[in-house]
Amino acid sequence: MESFKSCQIACLNLSVVLISRLECFKCHRSKLIQQKCQISSVCETNCSSIRFLLYLIFMKHRKERSSCPAVLDLFDQQYSEELGDLWPAARAVLLDPHSWQYGVMLNRFSAVTDITQILQSQGFSTLFLSIPSLQCYIHSCPLRFPSQAHRPGQLKQYYLLNAASLLPVLALQVKDGEKVLDLCSAPGGKALAILQSANPALLCCNEPDPHRRDWLAKTLESFLPRALHSSVIVSAQDGRTFGQSEAGLYDKVLVDAPCSNDRSWLYSRNIQQGGQRLKERAKLPSLQAQLLKSALSAVRPGGIVVYSTCTLSSFENCAVVETVLDDFPEAELEDLAGSSYRRGLGILVVPQPGKTWGPMFLCRIRRRK
Repeated sequence: MESFKSCQIACLNLSVVLISRLECFKCHRSKLIQQKCQISSVCETNCSSIRFLLYLIFMKHRKERSSCPAVLDLFDQQYSEELGDLWPAARAVLLDPHSWQYGVMLNRFSAVTDITQILQSQGFSTLFLSIPSLQCYIHSCPLRFPSQAHRPGQLKQYYLLNAASLLPVLALQVKDGEKVLDLCSAPGGKALAILQSANPALLCCNEPDPHRRDWLAKTLESFLPRALHSSVIVSAQDGRTFGQSEAGLYDKVLVDAPCSNDRSWLYSRNIQQGGQRLKERAKLPSLQAQLLKSALSAVRPGGIVVYSTCTLSSFENCAVVETVLDDFPEAELEDLAGSSYRRGLGILVVPQPGKTWGPMFLCRIRRRK
């Protein structure tokens, strides 16, 4: 068993080296094939996962992702006005997926010593986080660590994410024993981060869409031990009315709202999909405001709500928060320190060369007692 485990570690380590060479130095296909042969010589009996990984890499580098002209035109018009001098650099990052940096969040409920050693040996370093149990590694180069497959009954060791995604969880400041609601929970990365950072008495992960809810449930199953199943529940309520049915029950509420995800929408599959998304974009602020109002109803007096999106759009960020603050007199905006770009009502993380995480907007609101 130990030899099998060491074999897996060797394969994973070599795969990271391989990806690093591809991402940082853009190796030729011939060198990639040579690396594959070297891996096979190390472990001929356990390389099926590596071969599959190689196939994915071949597919990735065979065809570059193309941006959607209609979406890019809209971004240029809106963000050049809203962001000014920050937009050209952010635009360059968004148009170069190979530059995107990903974080590796460790799962404290699984043995991670071997993964930690591999990450450190490949030049990954830990993010300076205020919560010791929430461990996330990043690399100075745009190196993406290989993902782990879902295996029933076996906990994954780490979760890949945009490092900026941890900011809303840090802003929420969950403490042991609190009741927490993740109102728009799928695919589950922020719920996992909450559970890495504290031991809430209850974490309700809400997702009304059946497909996304299945995705959420599988994510939780892959990372959480059975002992936590009684304190982590998955619900299917409409987030817009959640606060009416469970008013004042939660200490902390996270609203990671549906939004015009800039990274994803920029690479819409075709012109038709891009056009459809642009039509949907106009409807999003109304939905987001309803979700935020519902969250403020669900949190107890004195409790905290964090609102976040992964778009640069002020219409879905500051404008939504301002609307809700005007309509909800019990809501009080709290200051968040340390930002790359302040917008008065929250923090906006704008991707820049060398710091390619984001976009991410967040604000923290307290419900007055």
